[in-house]
Amino acid sequence: MAFKSSGGPVDLPGFFADLVRCETRLYNALNDRLRERHGIVTSQFEFLRFLRDHPGSRVADLATEFAVGIGATSKGVDRLEKQGWVMRQPNPSDRRSSLLALTDDGLRLVDAAEGTFTDGLAELIGGALGSSSGSAAAQALSGLRAALERDQIGLPTG
Repeated sequence: MAFKSSGGPVDLPGFFADLVRCETRLYNALNDRLRERHGIVTSQFEFLRFLRDHPGSRVADLATEFAVGIGATSKGVDRLEKQGWVMRQPNPSDRRSSLLALTDDGLRLVDAAEGTFTDGLAELIGGALGSSSGSAAAQALSGLRAALERDQIGLPTG
């Protein structure tokens, strides 16, 4: 099936395959670097970075941001808490949930890992995004993500 755009027909199944395979390969490559250099995996880094940048978040906030089920997100936070990188604090406005905060160790870890993550991205995709077509692709993906998030498409049901 093709979709017509101003640049001609787009093979949507091919686009989907390329998008997913690129994401998987990039995620795996960054995962290997983060594990080797910092003892964490990409999903842990992303949770820690989100919590650093959004203090006072709840498990539900992480689940929404990453489109992951609440149960899986809670287990991920449990692992971070067990490592001493995250702590749960009482939520004064909702006794059923906790607010999440990085510990000092968690903050040091995410700050150190961010350089590895950013350098890895620059090495793996920086050249492709430097061109005008790379810029257009980045804008298209940003627009697609915004539309999916606005319409709450692709959120887990459980």
